[in-house]
Amino acid sequence: MRLLLTIIFLCLAVPALAANDRLVKIETRPGVFVPFYYMKREGAKATVLLLTGGSGGIAVKNGIPTSNNFLVRSRDLFAANGFNVVVVGKPSDHDDLDGTFRTSPEHAEDLRRVIAFAKGDAGAPVWVIGTSMGTISAAALATVAGKDEINGIVLTSSVTRKKVGALPQQKLELIKQPVLVVHHQSDECKICVPGDLPQIIQQMKNAPIKKEVYVSGGTTPTGDPCQALHRHGFIGAEKEVVDLISDWIKNPKP
Repeated sequence: MRLLLTIIFLCLAVPALAANDRLVKIETRPGVFVPFYYMKREGAKATVLLLTGGSGGIAVKNGIPTSNNFLVRSRDLFAANGFNVVVVGKPSDHDDLDGTFRTSPEHAEDLRRVIAFAKGDAGAPVWVIGTSMGTISAAALATVAGKDEINGIVLTSSVTRKKVGALPQQKLELIKQPVLVVHHQSDECKICVPGDLPQIIQQMKNAPIKKEVYVSGGTTPTGDPCQALHRHGFIGAEKEVVDLISDWIKNPKP
């Protein structure tokens, strides 16, 4: 009987957590709204703001993100590691978040308003995590946001070439928060080259803590090398990468 009650409790507890997860929309600029999926967790010591790649969408269906993007499909792993999670979608005035918009003051303002919401609601420090094109957004934000706004950034599968806003083009010396750079050592995407990371790290000369990590393994990649189900998206290595990021956020070290 005790075992049965325990099983019933666990079955009820998991949906109870998910019941708190919801899609939120806030006005970030006059007449412009940004949607984000908000996963608040009791006792969380920090909030992670997840910025996707590609056009910046999170493919919301019935109020839930369904994108295959590495960060979107790994959101539950971040929550399980003790974080509040904010999965940011596209602002209402942009269908495609290209490099020009991702490095614009308007985009930075959108993200700052979402961060202000998360801080006001959860009262926890915020770490920004970007993947692929989302690394352009995360780095650009860190060049203008103070340490009182974001505690640090994590860049996964960083854009290093060919795109407007590629990390080497940005004023990375303005970043004054801790930075973790994570890349699959076998990433075959031509705009996200693992060998370019040392240059990025060198440019971040004013970051108090900075670290680059190369991961390997995962399951057999499929599709476009620049898409989510390839090594670029850490396919099959999601938990390893999320645990690595989570451990570092909790205790940043060079």
